[in-house]
Amino acid sequence: MKLSLASRITILRILLIAPFVSFMLKTNDPELSTGAQNAMRYVAIVIFLVMAISDAIDGYLARRKKQVTELGAFLDPIADKLLITCACLLLASQRGQVQDFLLPPTVVVLIIGKDLVLFIGFTIIYFITSQIHIVPVFIGKLATALQLSMVTGILIAPEVSGILPGWIWFLRLLWWSAAGTAILATLIYIRNGNRYIEQYEQSLMNNSS
Repeated sequence: MKLSLASRITILRILLIAPFVSFMLKTNDPELSTGAQNAMRYVAIVIFLVMAISDAIDGYLARRKKQVTELGAFLDPIADKLLITCACLLLASQRGQVQDFLLPPTVVVLIIGKDLVLFIGFTIIYFITSQIHIVPVFIGKLATALQLSMVTGILIAPEVSGILPGWIWFLRLLWWSAAGTAILATLIYIRNGNRYIEQYEQSLMNNSS
């Protein structure tokens, strides 16, 4: 099977997660100088921005050039969830945190919890219907956009906060907004999943009657 350009970009995004994690883990390495630690963070920022931009590019290609495939529809949200999960865990840890801008564990739990619930729901739907059912909703896309913005904002916080003293308050608004939309997206996906299962079971009953 020949991979579309959009799918290749998505796979590249997944592969870039490993070096991003590696560089982030070195941002607080006591064996490195402060300058070297900052250099590690700068490289991590570049990698993260490449992944975030590629997310928009592969979505554009899939829609505009009609390269939407089942593989792409499956891999794209997986890539987003892997990236966000790794970034949140790092930014809330001692090894990967950005000094003075530690991401609250509650925010991490809410964001990752959403993805865990969606994965369980996806699995349940697949076992019941034997079909892959992934239908993005606006609030889910907004949640992902806020999460990507949140991570970017924290990564560049040491530099920006020196120019904008109120940056930490903006970040707090951003990460709680990301957490709030994650909760709302979870509720909407649960509702849509229940409806899909009900419609599937109803179609089975109609076909058997």
